Amino acid sequence: MALSRRAFGVGLLGAGVVGTGGYFAVRDRPELQGLLGSRTTLFGFVGGEKEAFLADPDVVRALGGYGLTMDSRVAGSVEMVREQALLSQHPQFLWPSSSIMVDIARQNGISIRNDRVVLNTPIVVYSWQPVVDGLMKAGLVTVTNEGHHQLDLKALLDAILAGSDWSKLGVNSLYGRARIVSTDPNRSNSGFMFAGLVLSLFSGNVATSADLAAFGGKVQAIFRNMGFKSPSSGKLFDQYLAGGLGGEPMIVGYENQLVEWILADPARWDRIKASAGAKPVVLYPRPTVYSAHPLIVVDENANRLIEALVSPKLQELAWTRHGFRGPLGTATGNADSAIGTLLPAEVDAILPMPDAGVMLSLLPTLAS
Repeated sequence: MALSRRAFGVGLLGAGVVGTGGYFAVRDRPELQGLLGSRTTLFGFVGGEKEAFLADPDVVRALGGYGLTMDSRVAGSVEMVREQALLSQHPQFLWPSSSIMVDIARQNGISIRNDRVVLNTPIVVYSWQPVVDGLMKAGLVTVTNEGHHQLDLKALLDAILAGSDWSKLGVNSLYGRARIVSTDPNRSNSGFMFAGLVLSLFSGNVATSADLAAFGGKVQAIFRNMGFKSPSSGKLFDQYLAGGLGGEPMIVGYENQLVEWILADPARWDRIKASAGAKPVVLYPRPTVYSAHPLIVVDENANRLIEALVSPKLQELAWTRHGFRGPLGTATGNADSAIGTLLPAEVDAILPMPDAGVMLSLLPTLAS
């Protein structure tokens, strides 16, 4: 049946009303901005441990829903808030791996529009089962009722300063003096945070300027004992996996790194667990420090990135795919079955970092 002119007009009007209502409904939902063709490309620097997260196709799609495309470059957390060669590129955001970097950025004259912690991951120590077995005999490692390994880091540091051989610590499969390796604290955040933790452990509390004068020499000795220090947490973790038990017996890293590696190939992890060879083990220093990941907004347009990253969808992806805890240090969503009970639900023995002034005074003494 033919439509009358009047009916046709009413139909067009109705369609227009529905379309307009739909437009306003989408416009008022940030996660659907991409549907309106509103795209913003944001340029900035990120810590290397978040590279895989930002490359995840589901993360890219979720950010696209907010109308955002990331042009992110990897840089060390310390470098991105201090190095003029990076800052002169006019980043719209910085995403380091420690909340102290916000203070250091301000002290460096960076104009911060906003900042917010969006991810968390504790500093841990990665080792191998034969090393852990020996350290358990020596009383340096204990196992919780849930099966998680806790490390008496202060006792280990004292043994390293005393020049103890691995065999004295119960590790007969390794030769030479015991050592632990971190990244370069003047470039990479995991080394930076480890330096703060070491200073506080020697101090017996959160380190102050006075403690730096009293115990800074011990921290220097620990870092001198490391030899070459990688500029990147990701590179050091790769060295650990490639070098195995003999190459890198103990390294400092982030909790999420092993999780991300396992989830990238669960079948590989099953083979390793079933094999007779040395297996990676994550040790939780007691106490440890949390590596908070604050997004620093330099350009107003990057405020939308904070809104996206704290959304339930992206928080769930961060935990279930990449092992990052939420802003409060808690798990968001159910962990993959490949991880099982590898991670504790909460890490309760947390020490605050020394303030920015103390850390900035410590860093030059640890220069390679």
